[in-house]
Amino acid sequence: MSQYLVSARKYRPDSFSDVVGQKHITQSLESAIQTNQIAHAYLFCGPRGIGKTSCARIFAGLVNTGSNSNSIYNIFELDGASNNKVEDIRNLIEQVKIPPQTGRYKVYIIDEVHMLSTAAFNAFLKTLEEPPKHSIFVLATTEKQKIIPTILSRCQIFDFKPITVHDIAEHLKKIANKEGIDTDDKSTRIIAEKADGSLRDALSIFDRIRIKCNEKWNHQEISKILLAVDSNFAIEITNYFAKNNIPASLLAVNKLLNDGFSPQNIIETLINHFRNLVMAKDVKTSKLILEEVELIEEITKQAEQLSHIQIIDGLNCLHESTKNLKHSINQQFLLELCIMQLCSLKENTSSKKKFRLTRQKLKIH
Repeated sequence: MSQYLVSARKYRPDSFSDVVGQKHITQSLESAIQTNQIAHAYLFCGPRGIGKTSCARIFAGLVNTGSNSNSIYNIFELDGASNNKVEDIRNLIEQVKIPPQTGRYKVYIIDEVHMLSTAAFNAFLKTLEEPPKHSIFVLATTEKQKIIPTILSRCQIFDFKPITVHDIAEHLKKIANKEGIDTDDKSTRIIAEKADGSLRDALSIFDRIRIKCNEKWNHQEISKILLAVDSNFAIEITNYFAKNNIPASLLAVNKLLNDGFSPQNIIETLINHFRNLVMAKDVKTSKLILEEVELIEEITKQAEQLSHIQIIDGLNCLHESTKNLKHSINQQFLLELCIMQLCSLKENTSSKKKFRLTRQKLKIH
């Protein structure tokens, strides 16, 4: 029996062309290598699971390409979380002084560098300022704000960005094809949305879904597993809002609650949908809607039924509910109250207009 390998390890990128969603970083690093403009220290910043360590390893391998050496022996990795004492850094500094036996550079990758103690940072400063010509440091962190300014000033800083839902979904589709998994665009998109910009998290979710669903995936089943509310639900219930249909709205919400979805799940989905309705009001901003073409058409039609004021009132109502949800002793009631208020958007707008007209008449008289 072959050993099981999680997707995050199995599909770890081997080259810059395999890195997902960080083209602005990989192009700069490739250019630096090609033009031989290699700095002595780099700082890779950004959220977890977006390719910082992978890019560091690829870069470390490429800087010694063509030097007739096996670059793996010139790469040293250190975990800043478990090697954060001043003694650990002093040991590293002693190692740095020794030139490579083969190849041009020794590359030191220090992950979670923000975890180093102040004393460790101070011990590292001199080496980072005037390192041996044969050494390169690649520091990686999820918390750039915790790095002391004197370290930042000695590094070339690369800010990695969260990976877009589209890029993650496309990457998952490629992996699904390689693995012989029968899936659809909706399924991979649900996983991508749940990953919150982290490809590693997306691949972990991918593995979890595969264990549950085997080789044939259905987006309704995946929605239930991940407790991800479908965008179609948001469109359906907003149609009820537009018609002031409170009973149908409450029944739709309670069906989701009975299926195991939380009030938080439902409110977050509605916030995203109402944000899309605002964007759909203008052709220029409609490009910012991150949904499938068919859904964007539905959202655009729906946006025509509601005014800007009604949509913004709806967003305010949802935002207030989100703030109150954590402290509520009855979250279901709070959600239902929010839903009833959303069903009254047109009535509220009409009342406001009447109030304004009355005030104007009073001023005239």
